[in-house]
Amino acid sequence: MKLNQILLLTSATSFVIAAQAQDATSTEPPKPKWERSAFLGATITQGNSDTELITANLLASKKGIKNEYSLGLDAAYGEVDSKKNEEILHGFAQYNRLFTERFFGYARVDGLHDGIADVEYRFTFSPGAGYYFIKTKDDAKKTATSLSGEVGPSFIAEKVGTERNNYFALRLAEKFEHKFSDTARVWEMVEILPQVDDWNNYLINGEIGAEASLTEKVLLRVAVTDTYDNEPAPGRKKNDVKVVSSVGYKF
Repeated sequence: MKLNQILLLTSATSFVIAAQAQDATSTEPPKPKWERSAFLGATITQGNSDTELITANLLASKKGIKNEYSLGLDAAYGEVDSKKNEEILHGFAQYNRLFTERFFGYARVDGLHDGIADVEYRFTFSPGAGYYFIKTKDDAKKTATSLSGEVGPSFIAEKVGTERNNYFALRLAEKFEHKFSDTARVWEMVEILPQVDDWNNYLINGEIGAEASLTEKVLLRVAVTDTYDNEPAPGRKKNDVKVVSSVGYKF
């Protein structure tokens, strides 16, 4: 083999090796995937009193470098001695756009029907800004912790009792989540929505919960939710607290 052929073969080999190395280092990170789960809970008693309570939840979320999505739908229906004592349908959707690693803007919409609290409907539209005060992740240990705050205006359209109301409110929210591993997590959130021209009319929504995997796909979830309405429908209480345990499935 002549010298020039050897040099040509060596150059071609070096080019191939360099191209493969460049491809390996420029490989894009895997795209974020949707995390979806469905939960169902039921409590039935018979004897001195007959009670039935059925709850259902659908949750979905996706977190990327720049975009974060979260969706949820939950429902509950209950009876005591054939008398309805629970009738709730609630859904939400939120989109976060991260401008930096921690600072983001968001848009959120909530819808609620609560037959027992005499809330025919309540729709809340909320744009705003948020910030991650804590945002850590350890891929080796599969742990993650986040603490964020959100603030912005809200527009609320509702029918409570026989009255229809449309008003602007301020939304202040705080959210915390800690993942112990891929199989266990705890979370907590609180949001306050005072009417901007009537501070006596305000809503407070809160939730705290824990979730653990029983198998790769089956989950156990326990959550406590609290809804406080400072100006409820006539004849209704201001505070509603629910403790719900349910079994879920990842899909």
